[in-house]
Amino acid sequence: MEIKVGKAKVKLIQGDITEQATDAIVNAANPTLMGGGGVDGAIHRKGGARILEECKRIRENQYPHGLPVGEAVITTGGYLKAKYVIHTVGPIWKGGNKGEAELLAKAYQSSLKLAVSKGLKSIAFPSISTGAYGYPIKEASKVALSKVKEFLEKEDLLDEVIFVLFSERDLKVYNDVVKEIFNL
Repeated sequence: MEIKVGKAKVKLIQGDITEQATDAIVNAANPTLMGGGGVDGAIHRKGGARILEECKRIRENQYPHGLPVGEAVITTGGYLKAKYVIHTVGPIWKGGNKGEAELLAKAYQSSLKLAVSKGLKSIAFPSISTGAYGYPIKEASKVALSKVKEFLEKEDLLDEVIFVLFSERDLKVYNDVVKEIFNL
């Protein structure tokens, strides 16, 4: 599915985020920035050692106690097709009444702002926090799509935002929710 918001295209696809040839892909990182499971591990494995080395420097110089939830940092894309990786930490789901939606929105917002500040034109997101962090996919997709729509309505500096969903089931949820968020 593809939707226009201003001059930008918002796309929903099923696939592997490590295969996206966008200016940046977003890593649903953990606070250590040292790689892990799921999307995080896949990006670090495929992108190579340069990503990890840059993450180590970021930890040493900026975030010795770990990257806070909702913040975003950028590294090279290493061996990935994407030029850069934007690392952001989403919230762990704790039932939905512990500020999770606000923190998840901040993770998307921080990533988008960082991309624009670096002059990037295209960005690909996974579904942040919906794997090991347990955020229900439908609720997470509402936050993600709403935040991207809101950002693109105010900023016209991005050409393309892609949501790369790993499973057919997740893509279906996003496709259903996008109709509601974008009044389709």
